[in-house]
Amino acid sequence: MFKDITRKQFFTDLVAGVLVGIVALPLAIAFGIASGVTPEKGIITAIIGGFIVSFLGGSRVQIGGPTGAFIVIVYGIVQQYGVNGLMIATLMAGVILIIMGFAQFGSMIKFIPYPVVVGFTSGIAVVIFSSQINDFFGLSIDKVPADFTEKWIVYFKNYSTVHLETFFIGMLSLLIIIFWPKISRKIPGSIIAILVATFIVQFFQLDVDTIESRFGSIPSSFPSPSLPNMDLATIRNLILPATTIAILAAIEALLSAVVSDGMIGGKHRSNMELVAQGVANIFSPLFGGIPVTGAIARTATNIKNGGRTPIAGIVHAITLLAIMLALGQWAKLIPMATLAAVLIIVAFNMSEYKVFKQLLKSPRSDLIVLLTTFGLTVIFDLTIAIEIGMVLAVILFMRRMSMVTNIGIITQEIKDKDEVEDPNSINSRSVPDNVEVYEINGPFFFGAATKFKEAMSTIENPPKVLILRMRSVPAIDATGLNLFRELVHNCRRDGTHLILSGVHAQPLFAFTQYGLLDEIGEEYIFGNIDDSLDKARELLGLPKKGRPGDFVPVVKREMKQ
Repeated sequence: MFKDITRKQFFTDLVAGVLVGIVALPLAIAFGIASGVTPEKGIITAIIGGFIVSFLGGSRVQIGGPTGAFIVIVYGIVQQYGVNGLMIATLMAGVILIIMGFAQFGSMIKFIPYPVVVGFTSGIAVVIFSSQINDFFGLSIDKVPADFTEKWIVYFKNYSTVHLETFFIGMLSLLIIIFWPKISRKIPGSIIAILVATFIVQFFQLDVDTIESRFGSIPSSFPSPSLPNMDLATIRNLILPATTIAILAAIEALLSAVVSDGMIGGKHRSNMELVAQGVANIFSPLFGGIPVTGAIARTATNIKNGGRTPIAGIVHAITLLAIMLALGQWAKLIPMATLAAVLIIVAFNMSEYKVFKQLLKSPRSDLIVLLTTFGLTVIFDLTIAIEIGMVLAVILFMRRMSMVTNIGIITQEIKDKDEVEDPNSINSRSVPDNVEVYEINGPFFFGAATKFKEAMSTIENPPKVLILRMRSVPAIDATGLNLFRELVHNCRRDGTHLILSGVHAQPLFAFTQYGLLDEIGEEYIFGNIDDSLDKARELLGLPKKGRPGDFVPVVKREMKQ
């Protein structure tokens, strides 16, 4: 992974690592506090996680550390089992992640339905936002209830206790973070907000809560490793929370790695990434840290600043260590309202409200999974939400599959094995140059989405026309619709015309509901392969009826389930 690093790239990674370290500082502190632990534990997590994930990971540009996704589950564990219980659960999650990596589970994580991921991610965003109201408005609430409903009841009962100075600092910080990118994108708005707000509070001696007034000083030394106190009963009780941490870490890390692959045109090793995340989650609690995973926002920041090798992630960890040792005494002056503003922005970015709104137009079964997962995350518990969301997705999928005429699909697949008997076989037609024909056989659901994505990635030179035959696709779900949207955007980017052939009623209705019909264009959807090939010839400026020898058949690529 460290081979072939040029001198120029080394210095680019060095600069990127320092910048990401600066960006990570306020987030690490905020995530630590919101998770129910002291601020330095968030920094320690970013240092340990950032170093190990970059050194061992399967992605060249992944930045590891604490993330907003863990706040809900970590806070719940701390409230119920204490910091010692959190250490045990994180260690257990690390072991589970390593086992998942060696068991080649990296590719299986991709099969988690899209509505489940969006449901609990949006739910977590709502919970994070709710947890910051007290600090942002400076309400006179000594202990905020953990339960979502009780929390808002207490907020409304205490709305008259808003502290104007605290609210002013919180709102000022929020506005700086929102509008600073219009001035500069090199320096993060959160850093500017912290510097400005801290200066105002100290210069004018405002009566505003700070890290020091709430938690005391931030240590200026790195802690020594220590093992938690373990007993069999606690381990047994923490199996489910630890599994949730492991699944959440795996999803977040691999999602971040996939996003980074698209940004740099690379390819990560998913199983190795899981092993690295596991090792990081074993070492983090030994030094007092909290759970670690891949951080999408910090990984994107790394890439945008030129980071292309693990050196950037390692430098990011070293930068955080240097800041902790040298500037920890100043970090204690940061106002709590400013950290609340930082987390409100994090919650907004996590909410994926546009995707959530789009999924509301999905088939009813996916809508039920989405809203159930979202509601359970907000009202009850993330562990329950993921478990029930997955089970519900499987049950509804089985119901959907039972409604499909399996005999028709099997008959079609048998005919495909003997192309001579199929009058609609592509091999009996002439396909122009610069045209590729793909066919999907069977329902296009979340289990088939990865196969389709892999098949599309094998196209080295994008054709001028891509024909997708869907005569054997009786049903499509939200994951398939989302993948189709990616395909439409990729085709548009590559200058490729996308034509759909033989679309059935349910997929066509789903395309219409999801807004994809307008993006693809009705003029590019046909009932049979002959009309599709004629449209392809028209787009290429060729006559509709081809002469023998003018065209060569293209080998059909099938995806059978």
